[in-house]
Amino acid sequence: MSEVSVIEVKNQSELKQFVRFPMDLYKNNPYYVPSFIKDEFKIWDAKENPALHYSKSKQYLALKDNKVVGRIAVIINHKEEKELGIKKVRFGWIDFIDDKKVSKALIQKAIDYAKEHHIDKIEGPMGFTNLDKAGMLTMGFEKLATMIGIYNHAYYPKHLEDLGLTKEKEWVEYEMNFPKVLPEKVEKFSGLIAQKYKLKVLDFKSKQEILPFVEPMFKLLDETYKHLSTYTPISDEQIQTYREKYFPFIDKNYVICVVDENNELVSFAITMPSYSKALQKSKGKLFPFGWWHFLQAGKKNDRANFYLIGIHPEYQRRGVTAIIFKEIFVRFTSMGIDFAETNPELEENKSVQVLWQDYNPVNHKRRRTYSLMISNE
Repeated sequence: MSEVSVIEVKNQSELKQFVRFPMDLYKNNPYYVPSFIKDEFKIWDAKENPALHYSKSKQYLALKDNKVVGRIAVIINHKEEKELGIKKVRFGWIDFIDDKKVSKALIQKAIDYAKEHHIDKIEGPMGFTNLDKAGMLTMGFEKLATMIGIYNHAYYPKHLEDLGLTKEKEWVEYEMNFPKVLPEKVEKFSGLIAQKYKLKVLDFKSKQEILPFVEPMFKLLDETYKHLSTYTPISDEQIQTYREKYFPFIDKNYVICVVDENNELVSFAITMPSYSKALQKSKGKLFPFGWWHFLQAGKKNDRANFYLIGIHPEYQRRGVTAIIFKEIFVRFTSMGIDFAETNPELEENKSVQVLWQDYNPVNHKRRRTYSLMISNE
């Protein structure tokens, strides 16, 4: 029987194998959505990824019969350790064939990396920061993945659990069949709240008018989620990186910003048309012809994804969400959007989940990170 070996990624050729492996693994899977190949390479380039300035990482490939059968990345985020006092090895980009020898060899690399740095815990799948993809799918394997969600085979969680890893954090995702008629209480309440607190929705005439609000949006994200135990502040370098990565795909009609009488941002929601099928058709490439599929997805689509929502703590219990959802309803209706899907939300984050309560949300996906305590004796 062939043995499994694990090698560290040391050159561009091996990095290419690392990046492309999941595309081979899920080649005939109708639910898998590839990442942008170009962006995946940038993740491991310190000139492109500011998280590498305060993190250390390694990537590994699992080989069997000289063929790639798995991959994993290990990360130590020193900023997380310094600001939150959390010391752990994050593991991510983990994919493997249905062979327990392969998954065991990959997880062992994360364990070895933790021991090498005198760290007693590993956790994953997760990226460098809170804004990276995280959470192994445990429910919803027959649902189309989104651009920002990890997709994995149903056997993945079983492999990790058999290796002794246990649930650390859980995320839930919801799907909504968008209503044809706005709930009366939302219609009425949105007007009352806007009048009471002197709030208004900005009407962007062009995408360029959104740019001055990008940094305030990320700052507002910090304010919205800083109470969560796992949240680390977003750096200016990260803001720039995410702006460059996602701004090209933003449509002004899918961005809602609510400001007060001083034009200060108090709430926002970024949604996008679903680009999942466009990514599948383009195979993770914009060029030479991938851009056409994205253009079509932006013009004609019956599905939208919620990506980011921020509400200043002072307004979180004042009904501001009614203003956002009235505006979303008006826009989605005019664009022919019938279905909406949330991004992954921490199971404990009830303040965000309550946002969807008037739209009969269905919990159609769940995902979690797994952790393992390690003895360094």
